[in-house]
Amino acid sequence: MLWLVCFFNYADRQAIYAVFPLLGAEFHFDKVQLGLIGSAFMWVYAGGAPLAGYIADRVKRVHLILGGCIFWSFVTVATAGCSKLWHFVAVRAAEGLGETFYFPASLSLVADYHGPATRGRAFAFHQSSVYVGTILGSWCGAVLAEHYGWRAGFFLFGGAGLVVASVLYLFLREPVRGAAEAPAPLGQPALPDTGPALPDTDGLAAAPLGIAATAQLVLGRPVVLLLMLAFLGANFVATIFLTWTPTFLVEKFDYSLGSAGLNGTLFIHLASALSAPLAGMAADRLARRFAGGRIVVQAVGLLSGAIFVATVGLCTTKPVLLMAMTAFGICKGCYDAGIFASLYDQIEPVARASATGIMNTVGWGGGALGPLFVGLATRYGGGTSDVENMSRAIAAGGVIYLVSAALLGAAVLLSQPARPARRV
Repeated sequence: MLWLVCFFNYADRQAIYAVFPLLGAEFHFDKVQLGLIGSAFMWVYAGGAPLAGYIADRVKRVHLILGGCIFWSFVTVATAGCSKLWHFVAVRAAEGLGETFYFPASLSLVADYHGPATRGRAFAFHQSSVYVGTILGSWCGAVLAEHYGWRAGFFLFGGAGLVVASVLYLFLREPVRGAAEAPAPLGQPALPDTGPALPDTDGLAAAPLGIAATAQLVLGRPVVLLLMLAFLGANFVATIFLTWTPTFLVEKFDYSLGSAGLNGTLFIHLASALSAPLAGMAADRLARRFAGGRIVVQAVGLLSGAIFVATVGLCTTKPVLLMAMTAFGICKGCYDAGIFASLYDQIEPVARASATGIMNTVGWGGGALGPLFVGLATRYGGGTSDVENMSRAIAAGGVIYLVSAALLGAAVLLSQPARPARRV
């Protein structure tokens, strides 16, 4: 059920990037203005995340997940009525506000169905919806734009999201926080680690922490801070690809709009969808052997991916481009699979939604600079053409990946054995 909601979370946000060339042509937006539209979503998404996490640790998470889906789906439909720059900036900001509640609430909920032994693979399976949503949001948005105009995709995804969220209100249940890690009562077998059939509750088994205590728990741990800084760097690169790849393929490699919408996401995100579950299983195994095992898998993904990020930006032929995007996607999946599983190894259940919100603020707040960076570099770079400037800006993401891998290496060295779970 959460896979479906997350699918629309990403399809709705991705559809607009596939039609950037049409928006530029119809409304005369330049690259900086298009970059601003892309960043507006991310800044509000990041700015609202700490509050979203703090609320998700205190109220029934099902309402935040499905109510948020209804809100952002309505905003997606409203995007079709935009005609000015400030219209697009406003609806993208509103979309960011609606979507910011999803990940803190949903991942906290998943962690209450899956203990440490299976949490990595559960999160990795959930993460696969991100990739499928990104692919279909971009491709369907572009194909519909070619045949029916750029507004059609927003009607499709927004309307479908409204239906799905309304139906899932009948089925999605709220477990008690920490249920997957709570010890079994004396004389009773432990709950299976594949997700017990728990009754619907309000999710609260103890009084939540205050603001100061939550901040101290989350921000007072060096490994958590290093994970968040690495997430910032990885997201800086990811948002560049999410925002600019379709435009890059149209302008540098002469793809049609529909082909760019498909190829710009398919090779990267399908590869990620295939590698993330395998990386999640590998991370679960390494985490049982030594502290920081999940982080090692992430670091290897970023370190290996750096060369392919640079290759995507600098290559000049389609076969090399597609090979590099596929390899980058495999490496990206290795990193993505452990983003929140690694974080939750460091944070007790009582504050996990808050930790997710703070991490999203750091990662998406800094990552939101990526689309704007490429827009500015394309317009004001020192190359002989806009395409050359954009190519160099995309390739620079390889350096960001190397820095993020180094941060994760430090996190591995500082990792300690997991603390006993707090009784909640």
